[in-house]
Amino acid sequence: MIDIITETLIDSIKILPFLFISYLIIEFIEHKSSQKLQKSLSTSGKYSKIVGAALGIIPQCGFSAIAANLFSNRVITMGTLIAVFLATSDEAIPIMLTYPERTKDLIIILIIKFVIAVLFGSIIDMIFKNKHTSKDTTKEMNDHIHNTCKDCDCEHGILKSSIYHTLNIFLFLIIISFAINLLIEYIGMDTFEKFILSGSIFQPFIASIIGLIPNCASSVLLTKLFIDGSISLGSIIAGLSTGAGVGSIILFKTNKNLKENFKILGLVYIIGVFCGIVIDLIIKIL
Repeated sequence: MIDIITETLIDSIKILPFLFISYLIIEFIEHKSSQKLQKSLSTSGKYSKIVGAALGIIPQCGFSAIAANLFSNRVITMGTLIAVFLATSDEAIPIMLTYPERTKDLIIILIIKFVIAVLFGSIIDMIFKNKHTSKDTTKEMNDHIHNTCKDCDCEHGILKSSIYHTLNIFLFLIIISFAINLLIEYIGMDTFEKFILSGSIFQPFIASIIGLIPNCASSVLLTKLFIDGSISLGSIIAGLSTGAGVGSIILFKTNKNLKENFKILGLVYIIGVFCGIVIDLIIKIL
């Protein structure tokens, strides 16, 4: 047990400085351009899927939640919302940035997720033919941004927010890494790999379910498993595609049409699984 704790702490502490630097850069970008980015989504018109996918990739506080609120007020279409959800990776990007040797993997993941978000967001809008309305939601959106961000401390300065996010995710990393190491120690690596369907074409099904959990712990877990080589490229993309952070919670809070909400989450899950399986099949063929 002592060895597991020691190994977990050493591995986690090694990435702590890099994690802080990552969040420092992210917080700087968010504080300087967050409002402009939010406005660009609501006024992007026919380019909304491209803008939504691009903004979804940027790891900033509550953007998927803001998109959910805009959709609930019919400022953006269902396809645009889903594009944002599919592109969002929650805490995966800051964590992967702490591993310089995985930079290539991170770039590949972001490019693929961007393409998936734009493609399927556009397809969904063509199928459901959602229309914008002229409803003015500026005040509601600004109030919602404030309420979304106040809990994560992103409105209290770059340094304080960076420290907060770093320590928060660092704690998650320690807990998840310890749980994984403990599980492997007691059940064995072979059993653990069977449990997560390692090497199976069905692994994206499991990863996508994990991704649907509306908590940053899910993206931390998926990223950790990918870095450790326990899940495939297709699975990490599937899991991160369904992982919209707190966006799904805000969707159910602000949009009273429950059938529509479940349809959106169902579509996101199906798209995540489908794309994950296709990617893994392509990799095997190549």
